[in-house]
Amino acid sequence: MIWQVLLFVPFFLLGGVAGQATYSIPEEMSKGSIVGNIAQDLGLDVKRLQSGKARIYTEDKTEYIELNTDRGLLLVKERIDREALCGQSTPCALHLQITLEDPIEFYSVHVEINDINDNMPTFKKEEMKFRISESAVIGAKFVLERAMDLDVGVNGLQSYSLKPTDNFILKLHNQQDGSKKVEMVLQKYLDRETQDHIVLTLTASDGGEPQLSGTMRVEISVLDVNDNAPLFTQETYTVTVMETTPIGTILSTVSAVDADEGSNGKVVYSITNTLDDVPSLFKIEEETGIVSLIGKLDYERTQRYNIHVQASDDGGLTDSCKIIIEVTDTNDNQPSINIMSKSKSVTENSRPGTVFTIINVQDADSGDNGKVECSIDENLPLLIKSTSNKFYSLVTDSDLDREISSEYNITVTCSDKGVPSLSSSVTLTLQISDVNDNPPVFERRSYEAYIAENNAPGLSIITLKAKDADWNQNARVSYILVESSINGVPVSSYVSVATDSGVIHAVRSFDYEQIKDFQFCVKAQDGGSPPLSSNVTVKILIQDQNDNPPQILYPVQTGGSLVAEMVPRSADVGYLVTKVVAVDVDSGQNAWLSYKLQKATDRSLFEVGLQNGEMRTIRQVTDKDAVKQRLTVIVEDNGQPSRSATVIVNVAVADSFPEVLSEFTDLPHNKEYNENLTFYLVLALAVVSFLFITCLVVIISVKIYRWRQSRILYHSNLPVIPYYPPRYSDTLRTGTLPHVYNYEVCRTTDSRKSDNKFGRDGMQNVLIPDPSCTGTMQRIQNPSPGISYTAHSRNPHPYSHCFRYLRCK
Repeated sequence: MIWQVLLFVPFFLLGGVAGQATYSIPEEMSKGSIVGNIAQDLGLDVKRLQSGKARIYTEDKTEYIELNTDRGLLLVKERIDREALCGQSTPCALHLQITLEDPIEFYSVHVEINDINDNMPTFKKEEMKFRISESAVIGAKFVLERAMDLDVGVNGLQSYSLKPTDNFILKLHNQQDGSKKVEMVLQKYLDRETQDHIVLTLTASDGGEPQLSGTMRVEISVLDVNDNAPLFTQETYTVTVMETTPIGTILSTVSAVDADEGSNGKVVYSITNTLDDVPSLFKIEEETGIVSLIGKLDYERTQRYNIHVQASDDGGLTDSCKIIIEVTDTNDNQPSINIMSKSKSVTENSRPGTVFTIINVQDADSGDNGKVECSIDENLPLLIKSTSNKFYSLVTDSDLDREISSEYNITVTCSDKGVPSLSSSVTLTLQISDVNDNPPVFERRSYEAYIAENNAPGLSIITLKAKDADWNQNARVSYILVESSINGVPVSSYVSVATDSGVIHAVRSFDYEQIKDFQFCVKAQDGGSPPLSSNVTVKILIQDQNDNPPQILYPVQTGGSLVAEMVPRSADVGYLVTKVVAVDVDSGQNAWLSYKLQKATDRSLFEVGLQNGEMRTIRQVTDKDAVKQRLTVIVEDNGQPSRSATVIVNVAVADSFPEVLSEFTDLPHNKEYNENLTFYLVLALAVVSFLFITCLVVIISVKIYRWRQSRILYHSNLPVIPYYPPRYSDTLRTGTLPHVYNYEVCRTTDSRKSDNKFGRDGMQNVLIPDPSCTGTMQRIQNPSPGISYTAHSRNPHPYSHCFRYLRCK
């Protein structure tokens, strides 16, 4: 067994190192025999063969050789018969390709199959019969059948021998195709009377070790007086035909002349080819010598045929000639496209020039008919390159973007240069896998939403929407509230954002009188690695509601005394008696106030301005008009529904103060008021005393309890839990400490029965006396949560009291 390994210098192919190895093995090796250590010869690691999914590709799809990736060996998979594989062609070799993936690498392997002497020379016929006239001259030639040996080289046919040699000797003639023409030459005259039947043995031997041979029996019948053999007009005929020539076409006509007459001059033609396929493709008419086509020619299989024609007469004399059939190629084979290696997908950030597919293109034609060019659509960001003879690689030609196109259908078209050109195509699909290269994008540059005040906590305000052009996890958007502060308070105490849906919820109830608008940022972040994000500004506008009634500033209603406005009896029409002054802490139309006279002792005497609250006379005062005039004015805002407040204005129609005093002093309601006031003061004193004593007992109990607990903790060595006074609890769940607001209100002493209305809240306000004013301390409810203002009445009324409201929130 002969082993030969030839390694070529590695060259860069398809982005990886490639090489070529050549082995030489004898035919007929048993299955499983080792051809060579391909891993060692190509300098590859066995693990690389396994991880690269190494596989063998052959052009003719026959699998005589297999690859053992565990050992890195090439093994014989099927018994190799060189004669069946290559026939008489030399040298005979198998051409293999080994491909690897990740990265893609390509190696060529040539395995030369050496011939062994496993075939003996054989004759198609077991015997040949000749009828030779006894008048045959010395030197007459008789063509014998040639033997065929399927082996080649020294194992092929080497010599002939003819025995016995009494009358005939063997003569060999070399042909142009390398074969030998075997002739039996008469060296001694025949004598039918002495011997009319001669039997010879023709032996064909090869040069193998051991030598093999084959024999054929030659029988000669000696005839009488046929002394002229047929003679061809020319020794060689040459015919050129297309491989597409139809069956039945006449290719040539041969002619031989026999000088004899009668039956001895009648020539019969025959084809003497035996072991080749000439008899199945060509036929000759026995009498006319017309040679025609009876089979289908194939240039890719055989380009030249040698037809041996024999002319025989009835006397057994023969002559021979040769017809050379030259077959010319036509473009009858379209290119064959074979995918050797393919990547299903590439990432969109792959660099230009990344190889994702290798194809092999075969065209069985020759010349220009076998020259192939491959192309793909020019509009694709891909390119096809010819890497070596018959091999092409598909590579990326520019930057890819999955968001523009996530998949490419690639049609590879391969055309030969024949006329007309033949082509074939194959469609490949390339998936573009996503990378996180696109941040989320909000549908708007900024958002603006409105919410009515006094909303319920948890109310949905607005939904933010951001889209990410990426795919799957890279496109999964989460919404995050960017930390900031509003008036020193974290924005998270105002609003929250749903991570998945982007819905903005109100965390607290808003008060328009405290805050009218605020803005914050929301971040949209995708699920990529690393994540990408973008921000958007959201502005929330608080809409006012009519949640505050008007507040009467003047005239101030007091509980200590009765105040009246004086109108002289000489007052003209339109005399300004007084002006009702009111405010509404709401805004817009909710703060538009209107004044109406609700009740009056004499409605024909006074009127109130609808817009300005001015109280004027509408007629001349007469002596019949009562001194005491009691008017009730109602103040309404323009909200829906509207809110109102009422105020009682006492008007004295008189020209002197004593007259007014005598009229208002004995009013029965003053006595009733004083009695009620005394009762309430006594009740309040009793309640306050009881509460004081109760609080004192509770405080002492708590002090004693804490002292005992501290002693127990001190002796038990347990961790001390800090105690926080209840006043620091976050009642609004905003995380802020209590705020203090101050209010100052000045009222007249006769405004005790004013109908001022205040909104209620969960916190209480403490009314403390202003040092600059006189009066009693009262506890009232907060007029409106979140309002911080100071209201002053600049009325220089002598009977006024001032109070300062301290609001703790």
